[in-house]
Amino acid sequence: MIRAALTQAENLFDHIGIQNNTPRHVGRLVSHDAGMMEVTGFTRPIGAGAKVIAADGTLARAEVVGFRGNRTLLVPLDTDAPLEKGARVEPDSAANMVQVGEGLIGRVIDAMGQPLDRKGPVIAGGIWPLNGVRGNVLDRGRVTEPFDLGVRAVNALLTAGCGQRIAIIAGSGVGKSVLMGQMIAGAEADIVVAGLIGERGREVSDFLETKLSGGMMAKSVVVAVPADHPPVLRLRAAARATAIAEYFRAQGKKVLLLIDSLTRCAHAQREIGLALGEPPAMKGYPPSALALIPKLVERAGVDSRSGGSITALYTVLADGDDTDDPIVDAARAIVDGHFVLSRHLSEQAIFPAIDIGKSLSRVMADVVDDEHLATAAAYRRLWAAYEENKDLILMGAYRPGNDPVIDEAVSRRQDLLEFLRQDQRGRVDLNTSIAALVSEFGA
Repeated sequence: MIRAALTQAENLFDHIGIQNNTPRHVGRLVSHDAGMMEVTGFTRPIGAGAKVIAADGTLARAEVVGFRGNRTLLVPLDTDAPLEKGARVEPDSAANMVQVGEGLIGRVIDAMGQPLDRKGPVIAGGIWPLNGVRGNVLDRGRVTEPFDLGVRAVNALLTAGCGQRIAIIAGSGVGKSVLMGQMIAGAEADIVVAGLIGERGREVSDFLETKLSGGMMAKSVVVAVPADHPPVLRLRAAARATAIAEYFRAQGKKVLLLIDSLTRCAHAQREIGLALGEPPAMKGYPPSALALIPKLVERAGVDSRSGGSITALYTVLADGDDTDDPIVDAARAIVDGHFVLSRHLSEQAIFPAIDIGKSLSRVMADVVDDEHLATAAAYRRLWAAYEENKDLILMGAYRPGNDPVIDEAVSRRQDLLEFLRQDQRGRVDLNTSIAALVSEFGA
């Protein structure tokens, strides 16, 4: 009877997370199935880190993602660890802090901050919260200074500003990564932070050797997580890249942040949300996947206190070339501008294949003069006139002389397309881009 009472007491202690006088936050693994762990006695909030003692004595990292009854749900960050029922689970207080500092510049790291470039340990003296520092919304400054991205069509027709958030929207294989590479090479930034999220393994090496060549790596930090890694690591990589950019902004730096791609971050959150039992809302995306986008994007911008800025470029994959996809729509609604790439233009070998009519920079009017703005509007007017009457023109149903704007759009169609064309390795600065626009399309 005494033995039975002791066994019952041990089971009760195990249920509430108290075993052999261990702290309350130390729990025990109850089940591990389909990439989700259930733990008892681990009373930590969502997003907190955890360490699970594996069967071979090593530490397997995990993150709290939800709750089910009186059990805590964790997602493992180390998928190959030999975990067994009853394994000890401890808090990991350092999991939500990011190592930051000058020692990161020129390095390639993974989602947990470990080096991938075989250059030894990363020595950076500062720390920054993984999910950023919540501040006063009035500390966010206005975008009033132009940002040179080195691409003629962007500089002249979709002028970006320091602290602007831009979505590059396109289907697969239309040239998102190529355009991003051109912008990196031409950008006037103090620091470049690139988050390669869910990329193919070979694309990471390709990005380093082609996009960050010619000394660009000397002012860059790369956070890379390939597609075969767990979804929570993909999310952490995007958050880590943003946190590193926030740190340098707080130092007064002009930072260029690249996240390739925002869609894969949303896919990772979808995997986690569906595993937690969230209802699939729009086209299979649970609410948390759509809520992730503003949470991540709003961390970029101008800091009026330090004078630093984060100009952010997010690639967004339009599944099936559907620009009304929920992720595309959510991103377009929260960013300060979007560049839509056209498969039709790319099939004509026009690169960058930017569809000017569907693209927009919401800050352009604040960073350019009146002449530049009027000339860009004239270009867009010709572009829209041709696109709206394209079917009639190609069928021969339109008669010249009926509309002078359409007549000019037809006669100058090749000039409009040639202005977009730019060699992948070429760079056209902001002033040269504006001068070319005004000379060719000005009044």
